Amino acid sequence: MGRTYLVEEGIGQYLTELSTKVKPYVTGLLIGQCSPQRDYVIRAVRTPPKEQQQEESLGPPKLASLDEEWITTHASQVSRMLPGGLLVLGVFMIATPELAKDGQNALRKLIFSVEKSLSKRRLWKPAEEEVSDRAALQICSATKKVVCRTYDVQDPKSSAKPADWKYQSALTASWVALGCTVNVNIHIPLLATSPNHDLEKNTKNGLNRWSKQIEDSVFLINGQVKDEDTELLEGQKKFRGNTQPSTQFSDVKVLTQLCQGASPRSTATVQVCSGSINLRGAVKCRAYIHSNKPKVKEAIQALKRDIINTLSDRCEILFEDLLLNEGPQEKNFGREYHVLPQRLFVPVAGSSVMLSDYKFGDEAAGEIQERFVEMLDQPVQAEDMHIAEDISTVDICPVADSPSDTQQAQLTKATLLLKLQQNMGLVMAAAVAVLASIFSFNYFSD
Repeated sequence: MGRTYLVEEGIGQYLTELSTKVKPYVTGLLIGQCSPQRDYVIRAVRTPPKEQQQEESLGPPKLASLDEEWITTHASQVSRMLPGGLLVLGVFMIATPELAKDGQNALRKLIFSVEKSLSKRRLWKPAEEEVSDRAALQICSATKKVVCRTYDVQDPKSSAKPADWKYQSALTASWVALGCTVNVNIHIPLLATSPNHDLEKNTKNGLNRWSKQIEDSVFLINGQVKDEDTELLEGQKKFRGNTQPSTQFSDVKVLTQLCQGASPRSTATVQVCSGSINLRGAVKCRAYIHSNKPKVKEAIQALKRDIINTLSDRCEILFEDLLLNEGPQEKNFGREYHVLPQRLFVPVAGSSVMLSDYKFGDEAAGEIQERFVEMLDQPVQAEDMHIAEDISTVDICPVADSPSDTQQAQLTKATLLLKLQQNMGLVMAAAVAVLASIFSFNYFSD
């Protein structure tokens, strides 16, 4: 038996409208949430059209012209705009009957390409029991016939499995939202052996270590530590028949452990550094979880990933902006001070779920609105955009006084002399101890 996809009713209308405009095909992403029992699809988003596609459409229709890189780039951009608990669940294609035969092969290729692109950016690893099936939805533009299949993205040789595609009204009306504020103060050393201009790689390595601290943190849900295998909504009443969005919100506190690892013994490492990167601020994090008897561990996992993703994503956005506006950075750098983009949340019409985006201080509301239309095919009102947090910063600090070659040589010579003196002291002490033991032996022998 295949997986079941419960789909927000409005998506059916969206796909029908797209099918009337298809010539010869259109692709897009399915956004939602996985659970052990079933998956939930809350949005479908078409791939933004490219200008050159209009010229290509003059030729005979063929799926070989699919721009795989363009589609995977779109998926990466969209994934940044998803709060915890939501992910790209699969891809869809609406095509004319002539292309139906090759549609499933094209969808399979896209699913694995999208997953490969998204997994490269993650600083967390999927759990062993996690659902790894992704949906391939194919719709005929003429007959409106819907075919849904799934592929296991953890198995490169995975074959298609049938899946049920069921529409449901008010799918997210009673979903649970979890929110927290995480204070960030991360110090990342820049090793002297690594190129100074490779700041992005050094930052990612530092965030990788920080993400493990988040994974090991203790999460208090509404002031309580709850067993991971208990139901998140245990003891709470569920109101049936309510079709209006009514989010149940849980406030979460994150307690980061001071010491990592179970072993009491540790090894100190001394490394020569050319500077450091300091990330400081308070980030707002949010996750959503379905209301069908969710477990505590599902909710905490979704929030953990949002904490890790939101800081990693905005660092990526900052470095992309620096590369776009300033070009490659020089090897010898001075002190730099940058402001990370702020997170904002936007409601989804007819849903209790909010999507997010990131805004630099000099960005106008119109630019954010254009991005939502381009990436998520969703118009957004300026008054609906809620900036959630204060400013967070990146401070890149070189070593204040870098020693010259002569100073370095003198320092090395002084260090060697000091070690030699220390060793001589040890030799003299050992000699005195030996002489003392000889005299002591002779004294008692007499």
